[in-house]
Amino acid sequence: MLWDLFCRVVDNFGDIGVCWRAAADLASRGERVRLWIDAPDALAWMAPKGCVGVQVLPWPDGSAEMQASDVVIEAFGCSPPPGFVARMAAAPPVWINLEYLSAEDYVERSHGLPSPQLSGPGRGLTKWFFYPGFTRRTGGLLREPGLLSCQQSFDAAAWLADRAVQPHPSERIVSLFCYDNPSLPALIDRLAAEPTLLLATAGAAAAQAASLLGTSLRRGALRAVLLPALPQTEFDCLLWAADVNFVRGEDSFVRAQWAAKPFVWQIYPQDDGAHALKLAAFAERFLAGVPAGPAGEWRRLWAAWNGLDGELPPLPALGPWRRRCEDWRDGLLAQPDLITQLMGFVNERR
Repeated sequence: MLWDLFCRVVDNFGDIGVCWRAAADLASRGERVRLWIDAPDALAWMAPKGCVGVQVLPWPDGSAEMQASDVVIEAFGCSPPPGFVARMAAAPPVWINLEYLSAEDYVERSHGLPSPQLSGPGRGLTKWFFYPGFTRRTGGLLREPGLLSCQQSFDAAAWLADRAVQPHPSERIVSLFCYDNPSLPALIDRLAAEPTLLLATAGAAAAQAASLLGTSLRRGALRAVLLPALPQTEFDCLLWAADVNFVRGEDSFVRAQWAAKPFVWQIYPQDDGAHALKLAAFAERFLAGVPAGPAGEWRRLWAAWNGLDGELPPLPALGPWRRRCEDWRDGLLAQPDLITQLMGFVNERR
């Protein structure tokens, strides 16, 4: 099938991160994808080699004639141009609104619902809500068919050495990918108490780490390495190589769960405080069945890292934390991945 995938880059590249993974995953299964994006520059470092089967195009003005597609996906509610929608009426595709990821209960209620278009250029068409999620009553998570086999054959020591990163035998490796975070000074102090190699990703993480640590990039038992911008495939390797991963937004949050390493999530902050409810909803699912002691530690750490609960506590013991992450990942693997479900959903409605 031919898929049109629309993406608008809002601020932190999470939108294009999700859309590129979805487009590349579709193409790897023999689908053809036109990825319409208003700010494609990020793909120069995020996906420098491109992907066979994915055509990256500038946001359309709606006037150009083009082959009608079988599927139109608007990612995160970014509506296609009115002229494009008007042409859809002549050869109606399956029209999908791919929503943001959330663990909240409304996702199960809303996933797969139709939205008849009663006015405007798309009058008479139906748009369908497709929600990623963590349960079988949702659309699942992005997971390429070969992801786990790649991770199982991954050589962390070799990957780090290729990037001139040499961990000391006693060091824990912590990756840092975050927004501007007032709790980062406290985290640096916590990490500096034990031998730690901090791998700070390009952007806000590296800038804050450099500001706090100075030119030496050291404090106590901690030393830091500032990484260049990593393509998505290399970012996955970073998560696999680390002992603890600090991640943000949606794309890296999902990849950290597939990595099955202890992770701390900085959710995208919202002015109305809705992010606190989203964080609590995920914690409720992730911590189900976990003994009260470790569950409380992990919950306090996540809340403090997101500015929702006092001072940042020490990192919990890694053994139980890692085992919970592995069990959680295994549970997610029992659910069909997002692209498998999306293709099935589309075929049922063609």
